[in-house]
Amino acid sequence: MSLRQRPSHSNQPTTTSAATSAATSPPSDDDVADSPYNPPPPPRPRPQSQSALSQALESSAHLANLLPTGTLLAFQLLTPIFTNNGSCDSATQPMTLILLITLAVSCFLASFSDSVKTSDGQVYYGIATFKGMFLFDNNSAVISGLPADLSNYRLSFVDFVHAILSVLVFVAVGLRDKNVVSCFYPRPGREAQEVLDIAPIGIGFLSGLLFVIFPSKRHGIGYPVTRDR
Repeated sequence: MSLRQRPSHSNQPTTTSAATSAATSPPSDDDVADSPYNPPPPPRPRPQSQSALSQALESSAHLANLLPTGTLLAFQLLTPIFTNNGSCDSATQPMTLILLITLAVSCFLASFSDSVKTSDGQVYYGIATFKGMFLFDNNSAVISGLPADLSNYRLSFVDFVHAILSVLVFVAVGLRDKNVVSCFYPRPGREAQEVLDIAPIGIGFLSGLLFVIFPSKRHGIGYPVTRDR
């Protein structure tokens, strides 16, 4: 007579279900308090040299506001077209050079332009001379009530200073334009790149200082008229 062996019940399912329930149950407050808190790493501080360089470039970029609005707008619109977005060839490179010279001359001549407001509120533009100002539409200005004495509009030393500074500011803006730099210096060397990086900053700083020392009272072509004379 054989004895039947009694089957033994294993505790493995119970252990598995317990582990599953423990994994799915939310952590208690004690577990949260005991777990270490790892705060996110703080952002890396910006190098002082890079921050100073960015501020200097930003301040020199603001000098573009001292240029005539029409000249600056023409530069921004025509430069990508003439340079073929910085990829110049033997045909587009001299055309770009002629464009830049033309815009620089317009900045120079615009420094000698001025405006006069007549008695009826009309504004007329002209070019300052050594005796006064030559108006472009003199006949209409006379009819509108042109002041008899225009001697206070004559040329002065400050006008020539501003004319030269305007050209220098335009050169600084051109050296910061990637299309112009890529057109004339597609692969600049180390020394050439240093000049391209430092020259606009120096020109912008000196020009801004001289603009403060020699303020202009003219409101010529491309500049807003903000006062009555």
